[in-house]
Amino acid sequence: MLHFLQINALNEFGLGRWRMVGLWLWLLAVGVFLTTGCRDNVQQFESSPAFGFSGAYPIKAVATVGMVGDIVRAVGGEHIAVEQMLGAGVDPHLYRANRDDVRSILKADIVFYSGLMLEGKMIGTLEKVSLTRPIFAVTDAIPRELLLGHDDVSGHPDPHVWMDPSLWQKCVQHVERQLCQYDPKNEKTYRENSQAYQKQLTGLFDYARESIASIPESRRVFVTSHDAFQYFGRAFQIDVMGIQGLSTESEAGLRRVNELVDLLVARKVQAVFFESSVPQRSIEALVAGVASRGHQLELKGPMFSDAMGAAGTYEGTYIGMIDHNVTLVTRSLGGTAPLLGWQGLLNNAANVTDVN
Repeated sequence: MLHFLQINALNEFGLGRWRMVGLWLWLLAVGVFLTTGCRDNVQQFESSPAFGFSGAYPIKAVATVGMVGDIVRAVGGEHIAVEQMLGAGVDPHLYRANRDDVRSILKADIVFYSGLMLEGKMIGTLEKVSLTRPIFAVTDAIPRELLLGHDDVSGHPDPHVWMDPSLWQKCVQHVERQLCQYDPKNEKTYRENSQAYQKQLTGLFDYARESIASIPESRRVFVTSHDAFQYFGRAFQIDVMGIQGLSTESEAGLRRVNELVDLLVARKVQAVFFESSVPQRSIEALVAGVASRGHQLELKGPMFSDAMGAAGTYEGTYIGMIDHNVTLVTRSLGGTAPLLGWQGLLNNAANVTDVN
């Protein structure tokens, strides 16, 4: 007899009409796990011996957001084929898994997501599917004391940890550990790939720190649509403020806009920034408010916060998105950075305005 949870899962996923043998195998597997007491928790797989790779390469991996997908690609190399659920410009705070997403997860060998409630509307889906395959939150590797809290979301740390490449390295290490445990045959490759990628992230961090430090201190104010850059601010010593709160579901209040107008005018800040995955209306209202006070403010962007740039571009990689953000902020606020960024690969025509 099918357990009640299994029936609920099928109804929610819309899988009741699947007519293939694989579904019945999946149901059987779920029944076995339920009757043997497997706990419905997506973060229980690190020490579990129940999952290990024994199929044909490449390993089929699913990642939720692009930043996580890039880690898995970098560490997995030729042994891993990564399918990414959310593309450029998609807001993970608001995204709900659809039938195609669920099918992809069910066909995957292993699944990685960011965690810390970034994909809040997908957690129920991930919890159900975690009964049949290993699913990991990459941010589980970050010590609690290094996470930032936020007044808007009681009890949940700020999830935007990728804005600090030194923290993101800990997530790379976590993916490395999980892949080595899941596929020990290729452990040496995973460790070597991980070390090479972490070396790149160290170079990126150093570039960002030096670039942001070149901005005159009085103008080191970074204002965006929503509060996604606090780790960026802590890492690189720049005041970061968002009109909206931590989640893009938060509404910007008139009081908050007025406070920012006063600050921007008083400190003679040159620019504010819109984000690729957030509507621009609130940041445009801020620019208009500053203009009414006789101070001209440029609107720059896009900044890549919850999503990377377009697939197939440099900005469509984790390193490229951070390089883009750092370079654009530095040059827009009066600092010194190369027009084409750290590696000379930025798409200047599309994304970076020459303001120096």
